[in-house]
Amino acid sequence: MKIGFSAEDEAFRQEVADWLAEHLRGPFESLRFRGGPGDEHMFPEERKAWERELARGGWIGLGWPSAYGGRALSISQQVIFYEEYARAGGPGRMGHIGEGLIGPTLVAFGSDEQRARFLPGILEGREFWCQGYSEPGAGSDLAAVKTRAHFDEALGKWLINGQKVWTSLAHESDWCFVLARTEPESRGHHGLSFLLVPMDQPGVSVQPIQQITGTSEFNEVFFDDAQTDASCMIGAPGDGWKIAMALLGFERGVSTLGQQMQFHNELDEVIRLARSNGAATDPLIRQRLAQAWAGLRVLRYNSLRMLSGPQDGSLRREATIYKLAWSTWHAELGKLAMDVLGPQAEILDGGPYALSRLQSLFLFTRADTIYGGSNEIQRNIIAERALGMPREPRVQ
Repeated sequence: MKIGFSAEDEAFRQEVADWLAEHLRGPFESLRFRGGPGDEHMFPEERKAWERELARGGWIGLGWPSAYGGRALSISQQVIFYEEYARAGGPGRMGHIGEGLIGPTLVAFGSDEQRARFLPGILEGREFWCQGYSEPGAGSDLAAVKTRAHFDEALGKWLINGQKVWTSLAHESDWCFVLARTEPESRGHHGLSFLLVPMDQPGVSVQPIQQITGTSEFNEVFFDDAQTDASCMIGAPGDGWKIAMALLGFERGVSTLGQQMQFHNELDEVIRLARSNGAATDPLIRQRLAQAWAGLRVLRYNSLRMLSGPQDGSLRREATIYKLAWSTWHAELGKLAMDVLGPQAEILDGGPYALSRLQSLFLFTRADTIYGGSNEIQRNIIAERALGMPREPRVQ
């Protein structure tokens, strides 16, 4: 595991910091520290414009191979970019799903034609993606998906029917990658395929889900004979589970360090508040602040250990604990923020639902241990896949 950075890396760090300081100004000044978890509904058009600004600066596709338009930067330099981006208050990325998930998946599994069609739109910050995995009856148990697709020979297209849920920013997306069952009567991991589906068509409808924060960045997506071309399947029919799992491996990549820097910013805000309102004089609060600080360092070192392995979508054993670790840490930070706020945690600044940043943090972190795989499921994954323990009995 590499913890330190070379002189060349530090020179790159300065380059990133300088560029961000120069460009997160003027029309983009208002985006600083906005658009993150719990705030993703804010400034969508401005953040899309920011993606194009990043593209002009060459800051999209940093780890992609140069043959596909990327910069092929080292893991160290990618980590530095994400850390400095979060440190500078770079806004939540509208292009994260495209750059971090479907882009590397296309590089690894797509055809030359698919790469030529889809990668430039991501690299140029002009096409945006959402993820069609979870369903009402298939959240943490992804293998239970019921959305189905069949190939219509007359049309030469796949027709998709079903429902996806918790689809972040579906209402702002141009494309959705959809895990669908293409083999009738198949069950579990078998008979699934990985399809790229255009969102702007009559067969796709998007319905927002209002959350406890009062915002609606998540959506339900309904497919009613939605169409996509035969050329929009990645891999062969039945390869969907393999490709979907590789994509989740890419999700636990270098951007995890940027996520942790955002957590660091939140912790700093809680510490500043504790000092200003006197909560830091409480020994129990001070102990919890110290535990939060130490826990964040543990997350960082485990991520560096996780990133020391191959970046091909395969998951090292260390990677299996990451979702459980960060979600638990972040949920505890939300509770700590409320305790530091004290009575102010119960008061809104105005109507109808004007949450402060820390109030929104608390409410949003209630979902951290559920979405993306609940903590209960994550513990099963650690036990069964990482430690090789006997599988939990399944109810037939």
